Amino acid sequence: MRANNILGIIFANAYDNVLGGMTAPRAMGSVPFGGSYRLIDFTLSNMVNAGIDKVGVITSNNYQSLMDHLGNGKPWDLARKHDGLFFLPPFSAQELERYNSGRLGALQNNTQFLEMSNEEYVVMSDCNAVMNIDLREVFRYHLEKNADITMVYRYGSVPKLNNRLVIDKITDGRVCAMSIATADREGDANCAANITIMRKALLESLLREANASNAASFERDVLLKNVTNLRIFGYEFKEFCPIIDSIQTYFDANFALLDEKNQKQLFVRGRPIYTKVYDDMPVVYGLGSEVKNSLVADGCVIDGIVENSIVFRNCRIAKGAVVRNCVIMPSGFVADDATLANCILDKDVTVRSGRTLSGAETYPVYLAKGIRV
Repeated sequence: MRANNILGIIFANAYDNVLGGMTAPRAMGSVPFGGSYRLIDFTLSNMVNAGIDKVGVITSNNYQSLMDHLGNGKPWDLARKHDGLFFLPPFSAQELERYNSGRLGALQNNTQFLEMSNEEYVVMSDCNAVMNIDLREVFRYHLEKNADITMVYRYGSVPKLNNRLVIDKITDGRVCAMSIATADREGDANCAANITIMRKALLESLLREANASNAASFERDVLLKNVTNLRIFGYEFKEFCPIIDSIQTYFDANFALLDEKNQKQLFVRGRPIYTKVYDDMPVVYGLGSEVKNSLVADGCVIDGIVENSIVFRNCRIAKGAVVRNCVIMPSGFVADDATLANCILDKDVTVRSGRTLSGAETYPVYLAKGIRV
């Protein structure tokens, strides 16, 4: 199968509500992650590494930051005269309401984009799964199984998300039974990673049927409804794959990158993770500074103590400041003699001299964008 015969669709605002104030000024896809990236970088890079050269980014609101980050798609080699990167926002209040109702409404609002695309297959993905997956291998699996739909899943704890599909029974790769996980479901299960592959013609047919029956949910009224009618197969992904479903899981997923094993599974030779490049100076470490087990991005000035932390670009940790178990997003400033532990500082946050902020590993303190403490 030709890689460029596949259309990519990314839902940039899916599950915005789970990160509270972090997604108030931005879409889920543009949430900073891992010191140098945004969440959409992983999803988009997976598609580009598979040879997909036409990607539509469906976004509903707060997408200015996302547009600034993606631009014309040049870092992903999607700045093209033909195909490339497409933004698919709503154009009216009525469309916005349908977008916010879920991925089914968002897809129905973009039927014209689907109809005008010549690709035979479509792969759809959210942005809240941090993973480096070989989509070429998933496509081969899809063809080998003669599947109508292939869903990527991973075994682990069930994310606390609305309409999260759980595969209850799978035989020789074929999904025989699925359910919608409730918020109080405990234990581990085969959880959908919300990466779905099918023929574009099948997707268009399913959308027309859903529209005729006034369906509301892609998961419940399309996938779950057709478990016995269509050949739905599951592809298990066994590598590093945290699902962001809360402030806590975002916090934990960032710190998971401090484990070398997870780094190797996420940053794979031959399948790089692309992002917008900033031409910043290297990190400057002052006399007396201490940095242990941390990721520190370019453009930072470190004069204090940083331990077990993720520090994004252009941050400054002043002399005498102590930062432990923290995520500090771009342009953060921690003044002299301030102490932080188990905190998430959003972009442009300032912690003034002598301040002490301390959360718990299971309940981090979050400071919203631009706050001065």
